[in-house]
Amino acid sequence: MIKSVKAEIVENKPIAPEFFRMTLKAETLASEGLPGQFVMVKVSPNLEPFLRRPISLHQINREEATVSLLYQVVGKGTRLMSETQKGKVIELLGPLGKGFTWSDSDRVVALVGGGCGTAPLVALAHSLLEDKKEVHVLLGAQTKEKLVCEEDFISMGAKVKVATDDGSYGHHGFVTDLLKNLIHDVALDMVYSCGPLPMTKEVVKLTQEASIPCQISLEERMGCGIGACIGCVCKVRTKDGAFTYKKVCKDGPVFKGEEVMFDD
Repeated sequence: MIKSVKAEIVENKPIAPEFFRMTLKAETLASEGLPGQFVMVKVSPNLEPFLRRPISLHQINREEATVSLLYQVVGKGTRLMSETQKGKVIELLGPLGKGFTWSDSDRVVALVGGGCGTAPLVALAHSLLEDKKEVHVLLGAQTKEKLVCEEDFISMGAKVKVATDDGSYGHHGFVTDLLKNLIHDVALDMVYSCGPLPMTKEVVKLTQEASIPCQISLEERMGCGIGACIGCVCKVRTKDGAFTYKKVCKDGPVFKGEEVMFDD
């Protein structure tokens, strides 16, 4: 159920250049939130900036009644978030959207994350590992210093490989190169992905060629987060071969890879 929540900041610290992790005491979000869902964060008590910012649920700790948000400082809103101190109370709307899903038959899975798109995959990996899945995590970043969450995945017990654009760490190239190799070496039951659009398109292409089901979390600008403003639509295939438009905030942000139509 969507709720307006006031949450106290337990921690808000940088974890890499431009990247911050904010942990909040939020019983409702911790008990009801699911991997892949998000919240709309009111970044200032004033009307500037007016719109809330959509941020994925990054970590969900039901025992401690906390959730964490991983975000990248890219503009005024996220800069204000990064300057908000421990002990402050902020307003959020959530949990929002449709999250990731899995079944008993999904025994071996891969998670492909690029940049800030890695954020929702941490909560997903935690849930999948709790459900006794074999989890392979493929992470992409521009440079080693901008790589986030590698240690989080390793500490959980996931099998992690890294690619960097400049070759400063791990594979020199794209994270989708790692996925192509993994598909060749391992029988995957499901692939989950979140990251930049070019990466997402290539993940969908590779999984379709290998006949592996895929779920993708789309990153999109949002005005309201609840489907009212119709500002975050994406093009999807219909069963009759035509197409329609769905709202990323309400119908997603997680979609089946094969249903999303990427316009070049």
